[in-house]
Amino acid sequence: MVYEYTSLELCAGAGGQALGLHQAGFKHKLLIEIDKPACKTLELNNATHDLGWEKILEGCVQHFAENGAHEYKGVDLVAGGVPCPPFSKAGKQLGKDDERDLFPAALKIVEKTDPKAVMLENVSGLLEPKFDEYRSGIDKRLHEMGYETFWKLHNASDYGVPQLRPRVILVALRPEYAKFFSWPDQSIEPPTVGEALYDLMASNGWEGAKSWKKKANKIAPTLVGGSKKHGGPDLGPTRARKAWQELYVNGCIVGNEPPQQGFTGYKDKEEYKGMPLITVRMAARIQGFPDWWEFFGKKTPAYRQVGNAFPPPVAKHIGKSIISALEAAKFKKAV
Repeated sequence: MVYEYTSLELCAGAGGQALGLHQAGFKHKLLIEIDKPACKTLELNNATHDLGWEKILEGCVQHFAENGAHEYKGVDLVAGGVPCPPFSKAGKQLGKDDERDLFPAALKIVEKTDPKAVMLENVSGLLEPKFDEYRSGIDKRLHEMGYETFWKLHNASDYGVPQLRPRVILVALRPEYAKFFSWPDQSIEPPTVGEALYDLMASNGWEGAKSWKKKANKIAPTLVGGSKKHGGPDLGPTRARKAWQELYVNGCIVGNEPPQQGFTGYKDKEEYKGMPLITVRMAARIQGFPDWWEFFGKKTPAYRQVGNAFPPPVAKHIGKSIISALEAAKFKKAV
């Protein structure tokens, strides 16, 4: 692939959005992430798969906004998934009063780099009425910088990802590109959890895999990664575990390996009788990662990276829509 457009990735995490945008056609000049295991994941995949990402920086986005952003002036796209706790229904939804709110830092980076396009994602809670004023403030700031803005709630399942995972996407473009922008309009039917994971579930000879596939006949609930303070190698709080139980999955812990031949369940959990665990690799599939994408670290930090990631297929399709707008404007100018 020939990469004509460059990008700067903020809060890159384990690389879900970065990978999707790479597949869409963006060449990453810099990826910045504060979590050490996630940075190791980015470095590992960049080296192993020769992705050509120029620099991976372990550091704070706020510090970068003040001290390093100016070095990337003229990059085509600034993208990222700023922390969601300030807007998540699972938290206190403190918005601008939450110290983890990095929208101001992201906007400062946009101001200093002057890109053609911006793409920022967050949780669906950001669209709630209580944050109307906050979103208006973001729009106002971007409009002052010369951008037109587009907001939309996207479900990952519409892009072939086997979980709902609703996420708000903000795209901002210079006017000459904005008039050519439209959101992806195709819908890709996602597989069920059983269809997505059957080969992995059967890989160690488990005789019940085929029967399990029929029972796991819906898409997954939204994966929950948690944080260093909260969340371990499990599939989330009680409500999430019950949803997994309906898919005949024991969500109390993440497994180390697929079920072995002769597996019948976990005797200490009668309500999970016969239900397998999912592994980090299985969770990565549920999140839309290709099987060749590797995650650095032991099970807990690896699963946390997966659970907090942005599904690559969603980023890929939206990235393609942004590139289509940039290309259309270039073609019109040429004519």
